[in-house]
Amino acid sequence: MAQQDYIVIEAEEDGVHVIGLTRGTDTKFHHSEKLDAGEVMIAQFTEHTSAMKIRGKAKIHTCNGVIESAPKAK
Repeated sequence: MAQQDYIVIEAEEDGVHVIGLTRGTDTKFHHSEKLDAGEVMIAQFTEHTSAMKIRGKAKIHTCNGVIESAPKAK
């Protein structure tokens, strides 16, 4: 497998959820993390992870730039 780029998820509020989704014929949740404000998670896509869902206010740093997610609805 070729070297994959990393992404960095920087939580800007407490309770940011990072959810990994599987590859294959059925997409399923396979991993979940909860980050609090100021915490950073470094992740990458693998043969098992085809997508990530990020819920809460965070900055996602990629090789293509920075994406900001919206804060959690109250």
